[in-house]
Amino acid sequence: MTEVLLLLGALAGIAGCHSDSPRPVVVEFWAMGREGEWVQQLLPKFTERHPQIQVRVQQIPWGAAHEKLLTAYAGDVMPDVFQLGNTWVPEFVALHALEDLRAWIAHSKPVQEADYFSGILETNLIDGGLYGLPWYVDTRLLFYRKDELQAAGWNEPPRTWSEWLSAMRRIKQRGGADRYAILLPLNEWEFPVILALQRQAGLLRDHDQYGDFLSDRFRAAFADYLELFDSELAPTRGESQIANLYQEFANGYFCFYLTGPWNIGEFKRRMPASLDGQWATAPLPGQPGNYPGPSLAGGASLALFRDSPHKAEAWQFIEFLSEPAQQIIFYQLTGDLPARQSAWKEGGLIDDEYARAFWLQLQRVQPLPRIPEWERIAQKIAQYAESTIRGSLTSEEALTALNKDVDRILEKRRWLLQRTRQD
Repeated sequence: MTEVLLLLGALAGIAGCHSDSPRPVVVEFWAMGREGEWVQQLLPKFTERHPQIQVRVQQIPWGAAHEKLLTAYAGDVMPDVFQLGNTWVPEFVALHALEDLRAWIAHSKPVQEADYFSGILETNLIDGGLYGLPWYVDTRLLFYRKDELQAAGWNEPPRTWSEWLSAMRRIKQRGGADRYAILLPLNEWEFPVILALQRQAGLLRDHDQYGDFLSDRFRAAFADYLELFDSELAPTRGESQIANLYQEFANGYFCFYLTGPWNIGEFKRRMPASLDGQWATAPLPGQPGNYPGPSLAGGASLALFRDSPHKAEAWQFIEFLSEPAQQIIFYQLTGDLPARQSAWKEGGLIDDEYARAFWLQLQRVQPLPRIPEWERIAQKIAQYAESTIRGSLTSEEALTALNKDVDRILEKRRWLLQRTRQD
């Protein structure tokens, strides 16, 4: 009898430990790189506002993120919310992994589509659906030495490509054989593509079924790119063979550098005090009467897993991260530029001497082809551009081979589109 009473007492004690409050819903969030570290500082405010939701963050290195997401999808262990590079969105839409956010946005007060940079938002628009919300944005523009440009006779950054080339030739003439006007990484596809956008060249044709790299406009853009190396305005050894990029910029080895907003903080930290006020950022030149010229729509978006069992709670977290106030704090933590234009205004970024050029450039960004195969195509562009610069191929050989490789990459896409038409 005593043992029975003890057992009943223990059970009563256990029952008494249970709270009437329901257990919080756990929302799994995968974030990449340093964003996965810094976003955790925003969580206490979200938890205070939504105590019934617990957000569990998993930080994933950028280099492993794409493969890990694909593996998670194949294994049916996807997170509820995840960060996607904007060029990855089409691939995960093709897998039917992403929720169309249109209906969620229609009933949301915090999320206002008109507040996003249109060119960035467009990267998430696929066949009429909106499959991600920009979390932060980036694009490419010019970092430059003000003193070097002024010494060449230019008090303001050039606004057209012809003026820019004139300025670079003058900088090269003054610097001599061991100095250059611009530093361009040889293993990147971004600048050849930017020059193509500037000339309104199509990268793909026939509903993105074939490469369009033999068109007159792309040929001209590619010639513009190669001319920078042929004229020795840019070194053919590229960025990877420079021991310290920031030190060489400070030493005057080059005047211009095409890069993104992540380098604002790096330049501030690494430039010597003697160059305070002597470096700046500028939007890309354009054709006459068209300034700034277009650049790339980059950045990362927040996506909702289509089969998440916690969509409502996951959407509340996306709404929270999308608020201008949280975007300002996140910028202060990471240096990632806000996706909401109101955050730029409220946070004073429009008037920042280094960020303002990005504000202007972000008004003129264009999305890349929104197809799952784009990442592979981009790497082919970089491969053949570098081969041409190094003299392994002529321009004609490179573009012909590039077009052939891209047509091969898009073969499955053509087959699927043909089947869709037949059905």
